[in-house]
Amino acid sequence: MRNLVHCTAVRRKSEMPIPIERRRSRLAVAVYKLFDPIPFGMFVGALIFDVVYAKTGELLWMKAAAWLIAIGLIFAIIPRLVNLALVWFPARKPDSAALKIDFFLNFLAIVAAIFNAFVHSRDAYGVMPAGMWLSIATVVLLCVGSVVRTSYEFDLEERGHD
Repeated sequence: MRNLVHCTAVRRKSEMPIPIERRRSRLAVAVYKLFDPIPFGMFVGALIFDVVYAKTGELLWMKAAAWLIAIGLIFAIIPRLVNLALVWFPARKPDSAALKIDFFLNFLAIVAAIFNAFVHSRDAYGVMPAGMWLSIATVVLLCVGSVVRTSYEFDLEERGHD
């Protein structure tokens, strides 16, 4: 996670450029890692509640799914903004397209969740099956993004130990 950048501001001509170590913001990474798993749990819970609603027809499950989607969307915004800054405005050269793919998959998942929130605001009988399909799409996109990011981080760890 570290990158060495040569400083071009040299006081004397005889001195060599001094390498300056630039790092990612620890606070930004900590906020990202703190808030990133919360929306995934909320969206998976909404998918489970949608399945239960489709099987039982109890309105409670549909309303609970709508609340989980809304709360998940609120918590999804913070890590995506941090990820936006870390991926697109990095302190160092981006290492891989995997981080960008993860960002776009999470972005698409948030868009699907926004549409899902609109679907869940309908009358109870108008929610199914579109609500469940959007919940499935949201969870699948988040899972694929997580797998891509995790495999990239795993490759980085393996390269570090070689």
